Amino acid sequence: MPNLTLAELAAEIDGNVRRALAEDIGSGDITAQLIPAERLAHAKVITRDAAVVCGTAWVEAVFRQLDARVAVHWQVKDGDRVQPDQTLFTLEGPARALL
Repeated sequence: MPNLTLAELAAEIDGNVRRALAEDIGSGDITAQLIPAERLAHAKVITRDAAVVCGTAWVEAVFRQLDARVAVHWQVKDGDRVQPDQTLFTLEGPARALL
């Protein structure tokens, strides 16, 4: 496989996420529609097992595509080793997008 430029990699990641979201939520998330559109929320994502972090660019792309108002605050970076119950990142933004 040839080396990708940063722009090509970003486009590939965006395409991966777009296809995954289309498959997962299709025309909409019925459960999320139960939450008022103006409701804001925050969330914390943790790991349950020891692991090596990989894929932060895909996480960023997911929330950028769902709602650009979501702020992702990373506590780790790709390549970091993490322990069980360690916080990976926190989120702030519209509750529907976080769900």
